[in-house]
Amino acid sequence: MAGRLFAIVGPSGVGKDTLMGLARARRPDLRLVRRVITRDPQAGGEDFEPVTQADFARRLQAGAFALHWQAHGLSYGIPCQIDDWLDEGRDVLFNGSRAVLGRAMARYPGLRVLHVTARPETLARRLARRGRESAQDIAARLARADYALPAGLAVTRIDNDGPLEAAVAAMMAALYPERV
Repeated sequence: MAGRLFAIVGPSGVGKDTLMGLARARRPDLRLVRRVITRDPQAGGEDFEPVTQADFARRLQAGAFALHWQAHGLSYGIPCQIDDWLDEGRDVLFNGSRAVLGRAMARYPGLRVLHVTARPETLARRLARRGRESAQDIAARLARADYALPAGLAVTRIDNDGPLEAAVAAMMAALYPERV
């Protein structure tokens, strides 16, 4: 039996990685993708594999990524290991970008998208708290936060503006609706 692939998308600061981690805590059989990013390892935030742009380009050339994209001046890659997990029947979650959803759907026709949302003031507060961006950078991220997803995707919206437990429950219901 093939596993299911879920793209977790939403604006910066919405809590994608937090929700993914809490879902994994409840379901240890879930596989969370560790993204490869051309970000400074000291930048903090999610658990990612930091690489140089040259290393990223070599890996891309070698076919090491199932999916890849550019955003915010960085390169992001989803390792091909997800194909093994899916073949093993594992459910896989990756922190994605709307920029890659069309290609992801073409490669993985059963792709499901969990679109995590929150109010702009909530996003601004969270982005400021993580301390990676200037006030100007935060304003630019917020300007890009309200966007449409490509048509034709199976999308479930998850509101992460209230109690965290409510958002986790909504994510678990989206992942495993038969168990709700």
